[in-house]
Amino acid sequence: MAQAKLVAPFSPGGATEIDAALARKLLELSLSAGGDYADLFFEYRAGADYVYEDERVKAVGRGITLGLGVRVTKGDATGYAYCEELTWEAMAEAARTAAQIAQSGSSPSPVDIRALTIPNFYPVLVPTLEMLAPEKLELLRRGDRAARAHDKRIIKVQASFAEELKEILVVTSDGKLVRDRQPLMRFGVHAIAEDGAKRQGGSGGGGGRFGMEYFDAHPPESHGIEAARVAVAMLDAVDAPAGSMEVVLGAGDSGILLHEAIGHGLEADFNRKETSNYSGQLGKRVASELCTVVDDGTISHDRGAINTDDEGNPGRRNVLIENGILRAYMQDQLSAKHFKVEPSGNGRRQSFRHNPLPRMTNTALLAGPHEPEEIIKSVKRGVYAKRFSGGQVNISNGDFVFSLTESYLIEDGKVTAPLKGVNLIGNGPDVLTKVTMLGNDFQLSDGIWTCGKDGQSVPVGVGTPTVKIAAITVGGTKA
Repeated sequence: MAQAKLVAPFSPGGATEIDAALARKLLELSLSAGGDYADLFFEYRAGADYVYEDERVKAVGRGITLGLGVRVTKGDATGYAYCEELTWEAMAEAARTAAQIAQSGSSPSPVDIRALTIPNFYPVLVPTLEMLAPEKLELLRRGDRAARAHDKRIIKVQASFAEELKEILVVTSDGKLVRDRQPLMRFGVHAIAEDGAKRQGGSGGGGGRFGMEYFDAHPPESHGIEAARVAVAMLDAVDAPAGSMEVVLGAGDSGILLHEAIGHGLEADFNRKETSNYSGQLGKRVASELCTVVDDGTISHDRGAINTDDEGNPGRRNVLIENGILRAYMQDQLSAKHFKVEPSGNGRRQSFRHNPLPRMTNTALLAGPHEPEEIIKSVKRGVYAKRFSGGQVNISNGDFVFSLTESYLIEDGKVTAPLKGVNLIGNGPDVLTKVTMLGNDFQLSDGIWTCGKDGQSVPVGVGTPTVKIAAITVGGTKA
C-alpha cells in the first residue's frame, strides 16, 4: 500500500531545520526592545476534505499552511506578529515587529534552550492523511449505503471525511523547546428522512486523534445507521412542551452544555478581567456536591487531547470543580502570571496567526452513584435531552439557550414520544446547583466538537454521565 510521508520543514530532517541556535537568535531579536518574555510558534499543517453526496463524490480538497507566530510580552501588554514563510528575513521581521510592544528597558537574553521530552497521548502509526484517497472514498460509500439501507424513507445522504496532520515547534525565552505531531480526523454522515409531508434530518459521526484504526472500532456503517435512525425517529416527533420542568441529560454529547455554559466561565482570562460569573469564587461552593468537573488534555486519542499546549506546557488533567467546590481555573501563561500559579496546559491557539488564549481541551462532568434507569424512573414529567446542535451563552453571567436535535418526553418514569422544536433556557452556574442525580454511566462524546472563542476555533472533547436537573426552562411549542 503506497503512502505519502509528511515532514515539517522545521523538523529534524526537514528542508530548513529550525535548531536551538537559530531559535535563540530570533528570541534575542524579539527581546531587543526590552520585552520581558518571548516565544516562537512554528506550525506546519496539511489537511484534506472529502464530501460524498447523492451517491457520488461531490468535493475533494487539500491544503497546506506553514508559518511562524512570534509573541512578546511586556508587563500585561502583548505584541504579536507572524510570517507565512520560513526565510530568515521573514522570521526576523516578525520578531522585530512583535518586539515593538516594548520600547524601553533592558533586553534580557534567552536562557539556555533545551528540548523537552513530553508524553504521547495519541500515538498513531500511520495518520489518515498519509493514506491514499480511494480508501477514504470507500469509507464514505459504506456509510452512505448503510444509511440508505436502514429505512426506505431515507431520501438523501451526505457523508464527509476531514483530516489533518499538524506539526508544531514551540521555543520560549525561558528555555523550552517542544515538538509535537498532532493527527486529527473526523467522519460524519447526515441523512434526511421523508414520510409524506414530514421531513427530518439526523447525523452520526466521530473521530479524534487516530489513524485509520479508528474504523476498526467505529465502522462507517455504524455512523450511517445512526444518522438514519435519528432522522427516522424524528419523523414522529410531537410539539415540545414549554415551561420549567425536570430535564435529564443523556450521557456523552450532553457534555457540550457543560462545555459552553460552565466551561468558558472557568477560563482564566475571563476571571482575570472579572467578567465571569465565577470571578472571585475559588474555594466556594458553585455546584451540587455531586458534581466534579475536570478538563483533561491527557485522554488517549480524544479530539481535545494535547501532548503540549501551544505555549510549550505539557497537557494536564485539571480538577476545576470538586464535589461542588471551585478549585481552579484553566490557565495560560499570561493569566497564570496574574494569579501567581503555574500554567495548567490550557494555552491554545487556532494557528500561528493567532495569539494563545486559555482554552478547554476535554471537559467532563464525572460519574455519580445512580443507575441511568433509576434517574429516568424518578421523573414524573420532563424532557430527555440526547443530542445538541449548539447554543448561545453569555459568559459574564452564564445564561444559555441550547437547541436539541434529538429529545424525548418523559412521562411517569418512561421515555415516550420524540419531541421537536426543543430549546433549553437557563443559567449554567444555576444548573449545576440543581443537579439532583448523577449517573454511573460516564461517556465521552465521539470526537465531533469544535470550540470557538474570540474568532479562533480549536478541537475539543466533552463528556458526561446521565444527569438529572431539577428544573430548566424548556422553550417548546405548547404550554
